[in-house]
Amino acid sequence: MRQTRLRIWSFPLVLLALAVAFGILSGCSGSGTNAEEPASAAEIGQAIEQAVQLDHMNKGDLDKIQKIYRINKDDIADFVLYTSASNVKADELAVIQLKDPGRIASVKENIELHIERQKAKFKDYRPDEYYLVERHVMKSKGSYVLFAVSDQADQMERVFDDAF
Repeated sequence: MRQTRLRIWSFPLVLLALAVAFGILSGCSGSGTNAEEPASAAEIGQAIEQAVQLDHMNKGDLDKIQKIYRINKDDIADFVLYTSASNVKADELAVIQLKDPGRIASVKENIELHIERQKAKFKDYRPDEYYLVERHVMKSKGSYVLFAVSDQADQMERVFDDAF
């Protein structure tokens, strides 16, 4: 009688052990890529474009990103840049993927200098734009830097965070 009970309990235990082993092994398999970083800044930019209206902004190129933030083009792996179509607006969006994550501090420092220039430009001239510059979003994750000046900066930040 005791052996019958052991047989009844041993079958479910063996199944449970197999399920746990299968779960562990399947969790360890994968493509070997870093699942915490999206593939490119362009993908993050597309996600932001879908979440917020960027119609009032112009897409920037490598020369523009170098001019605005004074970042060496050799440090940039990928980027998305949108700036205001008018020089009386402060709206900006930059998602920059760096080749070397060790350069993030330098890039953020350059963006801070740009912020100070923007504050000086808008402080007395356009207080509503100055307010947007004051409440900018700048953050980094992995090899990515996000900089956003917009009344929709919070939404842009959420999309950036969700990409990771």
